Amino acid sequence: MAPPSSDHHPALRCAIGVGVPLFALLLLGRLDLAVFATFGAFAGIYGRNEPHRPRLATQLRGGGLMLAVILAAALTARADVGAWGLILLTSAVAGLGTFCAGLFRLRPGGSLFHIFAFAAIASVPAQPPLEQGLATAAATVAFAVLLGLAGTLWPSHRTPWRRAPADRPTARHLAGLARESVLYVVAALLAGGAATLLGIGHTYWAMVAATVPLVGQTARARVTRGLQRVLGTVAGLALTALILLPGLPAWQLVLVIAVAQFAAEMFILRQYALAQAFVTPLALVSTQLAHPADPSGLLVDRAVETAIGAFVGIALVLALHLRRCMRTPARTA
Repeated sequence: MAPPSSDHHPALRCAIGVGVPLFALLLLGRLDLAVFATFGAFAGIYGRNEPHRPRLATQLRGGGLMLAVILAAALTARADVGAWGLILLTSAVAGLGTFCAGLFRLRPGGSLFHIFAFAAIASVPAQPPLEQGLATAAATVAFAVLLGLAGTLWPSHRTPWRRAPADRPTARHLAGLARESVLYVVAALLAGGAATLLGIGHTYWAMVAATVPLVGQTARARVTRGLQRVLGTVAGLALTALILLPGLPAWQLVLVIAVAQFAAEMFILRQYALAQAFVTPLALVSTQLAHPADPSGLLVDRAVETAIGAFVGIALVLALHLRRCMRTPARTA
């Protein structure tokens, strides 16, 4: 595990960014809007270690992209596209989200958050009024952006207000993004299709897990990341069972979400498997808070879906690596 690097600062911002809006919705008796607040808070994840001026720009781009995904998801939920239609649209979001994240130089890259947000919201059977859902998401994004600037209130944490130099994408960079986007589409489509054919609920968890091994510079790093996703999820499911099975009241679930968000951000750059042990209860408790269901069913679905998605992602990485290895000797010869 890598040593800490002031990780508690962005972790605290992210925890407050999701906890305060959820507590506000709880007090208003509008937990049906919780899913919109949860995904709007993802804007605070971007630009975690950037100076304040570049962080503002990064979070506005990341938050704007998330709002576009949320709007598309809410409209899709009202269109009743069916299970396979949702898989196709979510796969398209995987590709577009990856391309836009790369174009905007967002970190973390890829479309994991966009897949999760789109499919989760589009799968909600009883949608709140569209304008209320979007207003909740937009307000949460704005709150996350303001938290990103909170350090300017303390001179010791304030960074120079300088604009980051322009970084125009080259044709080579755009071509690389296009190839990466196609890879995300294929991984999401294969994982979602497999989960649907097996008749398992929450197919988007498999689609999210399938994109996890696509991040990394080498095949070994990508496979390791996929395995860490599975191991971390198993540990997280044990923790989630201790949280959900006793039937905690809503205010305690909101507190759990904030604490899990803090812990996930503390370890996500240092030890991915350990971070997943907190990401899992974060995702499942958020789902349970907005739309209560049988906890045991959620736990089983999460375990099976993650295994399917990770297997698909790892298989895709190994297939590409094998293809590259077969082409390299041919070029040398």
